[in-house]
Amino acid sequence: MSRLRARCPDCRTLTAVALDPAYQCHSCGREFVAGLVRVPRAWGSGGEAMAEAAGMPLPYPETGVVARDTLEEQSAELAAVLPARPLVLGGCCCAHLGAIRGLARRVGRLAVVWLDAHGDLNTAATSPSGNEWGMPLRMAIDEGAVLPEDVALVGARNLDEPEVAFMDAAGIDGDVDRAVGGTDAVYVALDVDVLRPGEVPSFMPEPGGPSSAGVVELLAALAAGAVPVAGMGLTGLVPGTAPEDVLPFATALGL
Repeated sequence: MSRLRARCPDCRTLTAVALDPAYQCHSCGREFVAGLVRVPRAWGSGGEAMAEAAGMPLPYPETGVVARDTLEEQSAELAAVLPARPLVLGGCCCAHLGAIRGLARRVGRLAVVWLDAHGDLNTAATSPSGNEWGMPLRMAIDEGAVLPEDVALVGARNLDEPEVAFMDAAGIDGDVDRAVGGTDAVYVALDVDVLRPGEVPSFMPEPGGPSSAGVVELLAALAAGAVPVAGMGLTGLVPGTAPEDVLPFATALGL
């Protein structure tokens, strides 16, 4: 599907047309501030629930579905088809890799605010599980799509020792102001397992973490800052999660 047109979530016709960065449906007249890209894949063992959750209905025009046979193919296609202001719905956190890659090519120096109970900073050599969904932030850094000084890892509380060592060496922490300062735009990668268990159903919940209200407050402050929000990705969901569970996060960012 061309990124210039999309399926309207209201009338379900392919008549939502890009008016960058927004969309307007030529059939029902509704306007939207972002385009939705679904990425129904999970790159690891037993992640079918995350892949299924990428089909959750959300009130944004659907610009496409990216489901390829390899992670590199997925990332390349996603980078190429991103709408001007994307809302990416995974799948696992590997969906963020293509989004970061595509936005970095577009905006220049991209900051990434990565909200996750886990670091996603392993490599194939350091990962205890071998699941690629534990590696995408490191992949984005290693390929140069984002500089480590432009990354904030917020809410992480289950980190492997090699991830901690990498964070210390690279200067990565949870300071959003540090990460965003001096950049041209910011992408927010939100794995819902960053939240305390019971807030929003997630694939890999961890004890502790912020409340939904706390994350909404953080995102609203980010949106009110001087650096524009280039897009957002939602990952780590499971079937049964309701749209109203996650829409406040997008709304807080102005999406």
